[in-house]
Amino acid sequence: MCSTTSLSDPKEYQKVFHWAGTQKDGTVPSYATRRNDLYKYQAGFGNVFESEAVPGTIPQGQNSPRNVRFGLYAEQITATAFVAPRHANKKAWLYRVRPAVAHRGFTELPDNEDTESNFLPLNPRIHVSPTQLAWHPFEIPDNSSGEIDFISGLKTIAGSGDPTLREGIATHVYVANASMIKRAFVNSDGEFLIVPQQGALDIQTEFGPLFVQPGEIVVIQRGLRFRVELPDGPSRGYILEIWGTCFELPELGPLGSNGLANARDFLSPIAQYEITQEPWEIIYKLGGKFFRSTQNHSPFDVVAWHGNYIPYKYDMTKFVNVGSISVDHMDPSIFCVLTAKSRDITAPLADLLIFSPRWDVASHSYRPPYYHRNAASELMGLIYGDYGGRSDDFRPGSVSFECGMVPHGVAYEEFKAATEHAPPVTQISEGSMAVMFESSRSFTITDYAWNSSKKHEHEPKMWDNLVDNFSKHSDEVAAILAKTNE
Repeated sequence: MCSTTSLSDPKEYQKVFHWAGTQKDGTVPSYATRRNDLYKYQAGFGNVFESEAVPGTIPQGQNSPRNVRFGLYAEQITATAFVAPRHANKKAWLYRVRPAVAHRGFTELPDNEDTESNFLPLNPRIHVSPTQLAWHPFEIPDNSSGEIDFISGLKTIAGSGDPTLREGIATHVYVANASMIKRAFVNSDGEFLIVPQQGALDIQTEFGPLFVQPGEIVVIQRGLRFRVELPDGPSRGYILEIWGTCFELPELGPLGSNGLANARDFLSPIAQYEITQEPWEIIYKLGGKFFRSTQNHSPFDVVAWHGNYIPYKYDMTKFVNVGSISVDHMDPSIFCVLTAKSRDITAPLADLLIFSPRWDVASHSYRPPYYHRNAASELMGLIYGDYGGRSDDFRPGSVSFECGMVPHGVAYEEFKAATEHAPPVTQISEGSMAVMFESSRSFTITDYAWNSSKKHEHEPKMWDNLVDNFSKHSDEVAAILAKTNE
């Protein structure tokens, strides 16, 4: 099994300033995936793709013929209203050995006390706080805890809304020490955007496999079955879950046709079927509750498929950063990789932002993040390296949270250094990758996160020495005011 450790330098891709550096100014052949990636993919975002593990399988000119070749079953996944506008209509046709309906019914499982789906303040299991909160990295269970796979290791941090209302958001971490064996998962509530922080994920989907490493993301849509293996051993990461909408690329506006996350850099799987005659367990999440069904065959027996409702991944080292090349900061929306619309056309339900290596060149400007209050709720994670924009201890695997309109910014020492010396043109965030889950919704905090021993507050004393510099100029100010009032 190939993994990140199969590279001569496991941190090879953490050290690049941008993916372009891997092409060594054209002296080596260009390639679309990391050297240790296990699979081949199709490129593009939102495309209508098709893929056949056996050539000649997909029926042409129709979707559901009286007889599909090789005796396969045609099965359609319809992810939007049948009459949704063409540009928004999401569906896929699968040609498989057995349809998904071939199972033995559902059994409700005990509630996972570490997960949550109802974030309304009436829920006694959630908490509201204006305090800037943070969590040290959540521990990955060791072998003494038994085998904890991707699904068993889900922990919910914060969110808003409820999946049964078809509008809302949840943020999770996962901590796992074991692969999913003869076990698959279906999120019937919404889309999962998964951000591995430690250890690669080898993800088997109905559409084919995806190999996802720290520095990459993967989106698994609502209702799709998948299984997660851990080729690097114990793993940890972040998850952004959205309900009632789907992720899309943000508009580029004045940027024009290129920049930020380019559509050509998103990769979708190629059909790869599995036929087994052995017991499988399928775990379903619906309304935040978990259910179990069993079947005596693999759920990954899709020989061919076509459509636009397809899982995809993206390597964030390919993100094309933009920013000011004269003065001041641009708004952090320039770091948006993916967005998900809400019913408010002026405010997204969720954005995935990335903070990665880039140039800092603005002159006559205060370079650190300025002191600010903004409408968005922000939950941030660090994949690798350092992130200077946090105002407290922030290590890979950590989580930090600020709710809307809570003020934040750096300590006085960083402010003082930035204002006393003209900064050079420089590369920043080298060897670092951080992500932010941002939302127009107000987040509430789960019992799991609220009561965790990993929780700590940003220490308010760090801002005690934000001195009053204005009063040092009282004589000068008094003279100006006196002259103004003459």
